[in-house]
Amino acid sequence: MQVIDWQVIVKTHGPTVWQTAYRLLGNYEDTADCFQETFVCALEVSRRQRVRNFSALLVRLATSRAIDQLRKRYRKSSYNTNLSDWVNVPSKIPGPVQQVQSKELAMRLRNAICQLPQQEAKVFCLRYLSNMSYRQIAKELEINTNKTGVLLHRAKAKLRDYFKFSPKIEGEVIL
Repeated sequence: MQVIDWQVIVKTHGPTVWQTAYRLLGNYEDTADCFQETFVCALEVSRRQRVRNFSALLVRLATSRAIDQLRKRYRKSSYNTNLSDWVNVPSKIPGPVQQVQSKELAMRLRNAICQLPQQEAKVFCLRYLSNMSYRQIAKELEINTNKTGVLLHRAKAKLRDYFKFSPKIEGEVIL
């Protein structure tokens, strides 16, 4: 059985897990829940099998948990967008108009990602939010590199169509 010092694991990989979840969720409370679920799930995985790469496992679990959290959020019909947490996110764009546009785009992207099939959403998030290479994604998801490219292409095409043809979602600010 593998002996693991979880305090070291959380201290070492915690910031990466938090950043991965927060990029997708954009909400402190949801990110905290996702953070905790990620480490609980990692504990369960480590009890079943030997973990060779905790960083990759934790990013994958955080991405999956965040996508699940997004899907739960958008299934609720009474969901009201709370953009107050976005005030604390540092921005390189100082203008208020640009900040509102960034918030709108992030909200629409979250909505679009949660509508993708799960495998495509994972590949997209691992590639563009976690900056993983095709090989790293393929290894992490236990698929070949070509399938990674195909899934990423499909996800991008669906997202492109979503942004091209979808009406504004409820709660969006129209400039």
